[in-house]
Amino acid sequence: MANLALRKLTKSYGTTEVLHGISLDVADGEFVVFVGPSGCGKSTTLRMIAGLEETTSGIIEIGGREVNNLEPKERDIAMVFQNYAIYPHMSVKKNIAFGLRSSKMPKADKEKRIQEVAGILDMVDLLDRKPSQLSGGQRQRVAIGRAMVRDPAVFLFDEPLSNLDAQLRTQMRLEIKKLHQRVGNTIIFVTHDQVEAMTMADRIVIMKDGYIQQVGTPAEVFHKPANTFVARFIGAPSMNLLAGRIEGTIVTLDAGQNVTVPTLAPTGDGGILLGVRPDDLHPNSANPIITGTVTLREPLGSETLIYVETPSGEIIAKADGRTPPAVGETVTLGADPENLHVFDASSGQALS
Repeated sequence: MANLALRKLTKSYGTTEVLHGISLDVADGEFVVFVGPSGCGKSTTLRMIAGLEETTSGIIEIGGREVNNLEPKERDIAMVFQNYAIYPHMSVKKNIAFGLRSSKMPKADKEKRIQEVAGILDMVDLLDRKPSQLSGGQRQRVAIGRAMVRDPAVFLFDEPLSNLDAQLRTQMRLEIKKLHQRVGNTIIFVTHDQVEAMTMADRIVIMKDGYIQQVGTPAEVFHKPANTFVARFIGAPSMNLLAGRIEGTIVTLDAGQNVTVPTLAPTGDGGILLGVRPDDLHPNSANPIITGTVTLREPLGSETLIYVETPSGEIIAKADGRTPPAVGETVTLGADPENLHVFDASSGQALS
C-alpha cells in the first residue's frame, strides 16, 4: 500500500491543454473516486498515474517517490479496465496467474497467492472455467483478481462497471467496496456515474474541463457543494436553482418572493442563485419559498417526485407517496432554512 500525490499536473495535446495544473493528495489505503462528465480529464489523469500517458508538466508520486520517468511496470500499480481485457482461451486460474508472469516468486507461493485471491473474490469453484462460461460480473472479478494477485501499492479502476447491466453494477459496487475493506489497498476509481462515486468513495474528486471543482467526502459534496456545477452534478434529481438578489438575510427571488437565509455577502452585484435539493423541498412546509402548479408526478413508492411550474421556472420537489398533490393542483413549496444554499450568480461559487 502507498500514498499518492499529484503536484500541478498538466497535460497538453499540441497547443490544447486538457488538464490544468491539478494537485491532490491521496492517503495510504484511501478509496478516491474521480467523477465528472465526458471530457473532464478524469481518465487522462488516471492514465498519467499509470504511466500510459506522459505528463506535460507536474509531478506524480507513489509511496513518496517520483514516478514520472518510470515505466508502468515499475510503478507498483495495477489497472482494471472497462473492457475486462481477459484472455478468452485461458482458464480463470491462468488469467489470474497472468498477473504474476514476470514475478520471481516461487511456484508454490504463486499457487498460494492465486488461491488467496480466488477466495477473496469467491471464485475458487470457477478457476477451471473459461471466460465464455462466466457472467459479466464474474469476468470483471477475474480482471480484478489478475490485478490483485500482484498485491500492488495502488489499484487503478477505469470505469470498470460501465459495461454491466444495472443489477450487476449494483452488485459489483458492493463487491469492490467490500474488497477494499478487506485488503485496504489505495484505490483510484474513475467513473462518470455520480451514484457510483457517492456509494463507494472515501473522498470524491469532481472534475470539469480539466479542473478540479471540489474534493470531499460524499456527504460534503452533497450537503456543501462548492459551486453550482457540483450542486447540479451531484444528486438525482439535481438541485433546483432560483435566481434572485440578496440583502442582509433576505433573498428576493426574481419572481418576487422573499426568503430568509443566513447572513451572506455576495461577491458581485448582489445577484445570487438560491439552491434547494428536491429532497429538502416539500408542499405545505412551515417555511414557504414559492408557489406553483403541479405539471407532472413520478411515483417512487413511499415518496412522489412532483414537477411544479413556478414564476421562477420548473422546479422539482418531493411529496408523500400516499397522498401526493394532483396534476394541475396549486402548491406552496418550502424548505428548512438550514437546507438552503446560496451561490454567487456571476462566479457560481457557494457563499458560505
